Amino acid sequence: MKRLLALLLLALCVAPLAVAQEMDVLGLDGETDTYALDSIESVTFDLSGLRADGDLLRLHTQGGLVQLEVADIDSVTFAAGTLLRVHQALGVTSQFALADIDSITFANSADLTVTVDYAGGAVTVVNPLESAGVAVDVTGADVIVSGAAGMPGIVYALSGTTGDGMFKIYSDEDFTLRLDGVSIENLDGPAINVQADVTIGVALLGSSTLTDGVTYADPPNDEDQKAAFFSEGQLIFTGAGSLTVNGQGDDQHGLGSDDYIEVQGGTIIVTSAVKDGVHTNEGYFQHGGSVSVSADADGVDAGDGPVTIDAGTLTVLIADDDRDAVKCDGAITIAGGNTQLTVEGDQSKGLNAGSVLLTGGLLTIQTSGGVVLEASGAGFDPSYCTAIKADDLVELDGADVTVTTVGLAGRGVSCDGDIAIASGVLDISSSGDGGVYVNDVGLADAYHGPCLKADANVILTGGTITLSHSGSGGKGISGDFDLSIGVPGTGPTLNITTTGAPISIGGGDYAEAKAVSVDSTVTIDGGDITISSADDAIKSKRWLEVNGGLINIVNSVEGLESPNLFINGGEIHLTSTDDGLNATYGVDGEFNDGSNLTISGGYIHLYAPAGDAIDSNGNLTLAGGTLIVHGPPAQPEVGIDVNGTFRVDGGFTVVSQINSNMVETPSSQSTQRCVLLKTNTTLSAGTLFHIEDTGGGALVTFRPANRYSCILLSTVDLTAGTSYRVYTGGSCTGSELDGLYSGGTYSGGTLRTTFTSAGMVQTVNF
Repeated sequence: MKRLLALLLLALCVAPLAVAQEMDVLGLDGETDTYALDSIESVTFDLSGLRADGDLLRLHTQGGLVQLEVADIDSVTFAAGTLLRVHQALGVTSQFALADIDSITFANSADLTVTVDYAGGAVTVVNPLESAGVAVDVTGADVIVSGAAGMPGIVYALSGTTGDGMFKIYSDEDFTLRLDGVSIENLDGPAINVQADVTIGVALLGSSTLTDGVTYADPPNDEDQKAAFFSEGQLIFTGAGSLTVNGQGDDQHGLGSDDYIEVQGGTIIVTSAVKDGVHTNEGYFQHGGSVSVSADADGVDAGDGPVTIDAGTLTVLIADDDRDAVKCDGAITIAGGNTQLTVEGDQSKGLNAGSVLLTGGLLTIQTSGGVVLEASGAGFDPSYCTAIKADDLVELDGADVTVTTVGLAGRGVSCDGDIAIASGVLDISSSGDGGVYVNDVGLADAYHGPCLKADANVILTGGTITLSHSGSGGKGISGDFDLSIGVPGTGPTLNITTTGAPISIGGGDYAEAKAVSVDSTVTIDGGDITISSADDAIKSKRWLEVNGGLINIVNSVEGLESPNLFINGGEIHLTSTDDGLNATYGVDGEFNDGSNLTISGGYIHLYAPAGDAIDSNGNLTLAGGTLIVHGPPAQPEVGIDVNGTFRVDGGFTVVSQINSNMVETPSSQSTQRCVLLKTNTTLSAGTLFHIEDTGGGALVTFRPANRYSCILLSTVDLTAGTSYRVYTGGSCTGSELDGLYSGGTYSGGTLRTTFTSAGMVQTVNF
């Protein structure tokens, strides 16, 4: 073992206003040694050389005094020049910011320890500090301590068992409660009641149990007694022992502080509470240990303060309606550890805060509660059971999050502001059905539970996101403003599946199970997106723009839909049963509704086994990129349907479809040559279509996936005045991608006709 003997007699001084880079060790002989933090691997203690007055390590921090037994310390290390970590027995680690530490000293626990040993209705107290101002009053098994010694760091060591007792303390300085296998039940009040607004270290040794009474007696001077274990001051839990809290008070919490609660180590089990399992006014911080909570009200309520979890395990079960597993008015930050929440009540929440920041660790939330219709205006307002709910922001940047919702219209992540995902893993599986109700203005409406719902924007720049919804009307992503996916060159891996039935609202209106539905703009700059939807794959009510990324829509009714649809880049593979690409303002008819669909780049492969592959209720412009369309096998549906102007100004386009009077011909205003080839003979699916010039140079070799009798072709290689031969059937030795061949040799086909390219738009019968 590495020994640093000077530490046995030291005062460690650290600059409180800046992060320390050096450690000054002051020995009892008055000599000071200085060590650079980056040169220290660890600090260990040799008990054989330990003085009798130095068995406690005392950390004097800005938040108060923390005391640890030297015998339980394996080593002390420094991390990144900013943290001091104390490694204790059984793998327990406590960490402190160096900037918060004023000094570290040693003390003799025997000189500062008041022992309280319960034995049924009696108590044995050993108080070496009576003459220093610590008074202990004992009535039966009720113990009241008045600590006015002006001495920080006193240890009150509780042990033994009582079925009708309590421990209450008043103190003018920080102190430590050592719970060493103590069991206290108080029939008419809290088991432990700390009436001191100071920092209390709670050292857990062995297995301790605290139980309060169902009905509390009135306290003196209107004192607070809000919990089975209550404190006016901060509670900081350390150690390797366990504490079980049985909350029975009919208007009380299980574990409560009017300041904050911090868990560094130990196991805390709140088996029951009529109100909150853990309740604080100023925050909840978990840096280690294990906390398990079951309560009738909220699991962990941190009041105005934040919730921070960066290590340890937190498990919460909430069964009642309109409750929260973990809540606060500030920010919930999960940066590590393992958090598991089970929410069973209607309109209850898993995480509920001003903002939720998920930067590390594991988070698992299961909800089974349903929606509640609350009276509002001329009807109702739905209040949903939601796994993660925030007022301003939900941000995922590194955590691994799994959410399962099964209740009526249960929601995964819902935010009144933005949802932003930059990295990490998010897996949401929802199965709750939606339904119909009368909204607050008296109109029929639908409630449903999206996996992601933002009242503002959804920003997805990274991570792995899997969203699955099988409930009626259930959506993958729903947003009231903009959705952006990826950045140029990179983005998330996004998988969305919806399989639910539509909800009939009445009057021909439905709430469908769309994969993505936003009210404003969708912009896709990158990422790997896979969608299987029971209805629309991606719908925007204003603007949809694809600039990059890989989009694979394996099933949809309508693939991409928006009144303004622009594809400038990326790669799209899309299967749809109605319209693959659909530009519309949502009004059916054959008139030009002013919508626009423009393709200027990228690679688009469309498969339409039943509906129109491309349908623009306004204008369509093909200006670049590669467009491969396997159109429908029967009329009146076509490969391309345009109500307004259809222009071809660039790119490569090949479309197979059935010859009918519904087939669209590009406008003569087009600036790139097009040829529409039609026959009255329907060719079987998979029959090759081949065009070559008279020298045998291939212009196109294409294998339509559906039966066809019409081909639309536009390519920059279609040259004015050049003669071409048209073949069907045969075979090709080239490479095939999405039905389009490149390279190789075509042979064995039937010559159907020849033509010479003339004019920008030409029709050829064969």
